[in-house]
Amino acid sequence: MKANLTLTAVSLLTILFLTFHLSDEITRGMEPGRLNMVIPVFVLAGWMYAALALAGRRSGYIILLIGAIIGTGIPILHMSGATGLVSSRIANSRGAFFWVWQNFTLGVISACSLILSVRGLWSLRKSKSPTTQTPSQ
Repeated sequence: MKANLTLTAVSLLTILFLTFHLSDEITRGMEPGRLNMVIPVFVLAGWMYAALALAGRRSGYIILLIGAIIGTGIPILHMSGATGLVSSRIANSRGAFFWVWQNFTLGVISACSLILSVRGLWSLRKSKSPTTQTPSQ
């Protein structure tokens, strides 16, 4: 049960840092803050539901695993650009430290969530032992 609680806490932290990330990119003009931001709201709400209501279930682990992959991928995408993690728009602006810090933190927390999700799915697989039935004669 302790592993489920840890995964829930780490997943909620990942969601928190993703909201920091999206908010920061909207305020910097990197993302338009229009009606299209409803999609991340629904994705994060589903992710939060999986963390809180589906904890310990296979469907919850799968949703949290997908979310952890997304969360881990965001800093990777930012680092893989031509200018790396800090582009000229970020490096010469106020709050560049926070932007870089929350990208690294998002990557670390998401990677931890990914590991815990895989571990939870693996433990479900191991706990279901096949029932062997012997034919009665």
